[in-house]
Amino acid sequence: MKKFNRKFMFGAATAAHQVEGNNKNSDFWVLENIPGSLYKEKSLDAVDHYNRYKEDIKILADAGLNSYRFSLEWARIEPSKGNFDKNEIEHYRDMINFCHDNGVTPIVTLHHFSSPRWLISEGGWESETTVEYFGRYCKYVVSELGELMPYICTINEANMGVQIARIMKEYQAKMAKATKVQSANADVQVGINVDSQSSMEKYYRAAGEAFGIDPRKLHTFHDPRTEHGDLIIMKCHEKAREVIKEINPEIKVGLTMSLYDYQAQPGGEELVKKLWDEDFLHYLPYIQEDDFFGVQNYTRKVFGPNGKIEPDENTRLSEVGNEFYPLSLAGVIRFVAKHWKKSIIVTEHGIATSNDKDRVELIEEAIAGLYDCIEEGIDVIGYMHWSLLDNFEWQLGYTPKFGLIAVDRATQIRYPKESLTILGNMSNSRF
Repeated sequence: MKKFNRKFMFGAATAAHQVEGNNKNSDFWVLENIPGSLYKEKSLDAVDHYNRYKEDIKILADAGLNSYRFSLEWARIEPSKGNFDKNEIEHYRDMINFCHDNGVTPIVTLHHFSSPRWLISEGGWESETTVEYFGRYCKYVVSELGELMPYICTINEANMGVQIARIMKEYQAKMAKATKVQSANADVQVGINVDSQSSMEKYYRAAGEAFGIDPRKLHTFHDPRTEHGDLIIMKCHEKAREVIKEINPEIKVGLTMSLYDYQAQPGGEELVKKLWDEDFLHYLPYIQEDDFFGVQNYTRKVFGPNGKIEPDENTRLSEVGNEFYPLSLAGVIRFVAKHWKKSIIVTEHGIATSNDKDRVELIEEAIAGLYDCIEEGIDVIGYMHWSLLDNFEWQLGYTPKFGLIAVDRATQIRYPKESLTILGNMSNSRF
């Protein structure tokens, strides 16, 4: 077995809305419950991580993992504009302290897709005021918990809205040509459900009513992003970094991005170049002062002169339509490292499958590729598998299974999988 340095962080990741349950003040809770919702089911109690986090972190630690990436829920901490809930910040204080007590390094994400309901009514992720609001939230959290958080990811998958805008444009073009529409999940690394045009129009009308805004001004983090909105995200990140460093300069700050291993066959080079610029390169000026970069990867995409080359019928696919290709992670790390000379943390990597043997195979092959990257001199300091628990995969509901731990949601009993043991053994073999 390849051995990693003792300081290397092996862990797993979750997001608050996907695991905590009853996140009733968030925008996604609203969207799950409106008439004609595109969500296949409601999050409800999720996997009750809010109340069972000690059990879950203990399972992680007992398996040998030494780090845990999770998000704080803004909608819990600031349920109404300008009003912070002390009980909720104390909940997260207890959670972070429990990590430390069990030898687990917390990697805290301040925003992982879900937002307070009130923020969306105020203009959401296309509004300049969000920069101020996000900075205020970050200041409160770091003032309260900063000494407990060695690593902070400000925003999860800051480029997600750009990717969604791209696939929606492609989807509309396919609809206009009346061609077969492939699931959008193979084209964006988040659980979204692209339905018929009429269904989506009804959904947005109902959403507009729920938030009390013109549906054309609905801007959640999962909505297609304009160039202006893309800049808003970067301003939010810069503001958060500024606030964090003012309060505690010792905290390591970064953000995460959804990245594919883009591969070009002859004639596809220009397409791949354009995609890398959209998904990663144009953000570089905004992250130069960061301490680390979070890579999030699940698969590859191959392009020829006529565009994306779809996998053939014999290709192994995950439950969300991604090609099974473990070496995509190393491919992305190598590309990022050409342009980013500081630390890299793999903040998400995984597979949606009900067959855990696939997950084991993915982990073993991907980690071998990651090790090769380190041997080449790339400063990769951690690997967080997505996800610690089978969870609520946004609009796709609970069907896709990403977890190292299965959960019977009728009883909330946890069942660790072989993949957790395999990953834990890798962590235990560090020297």
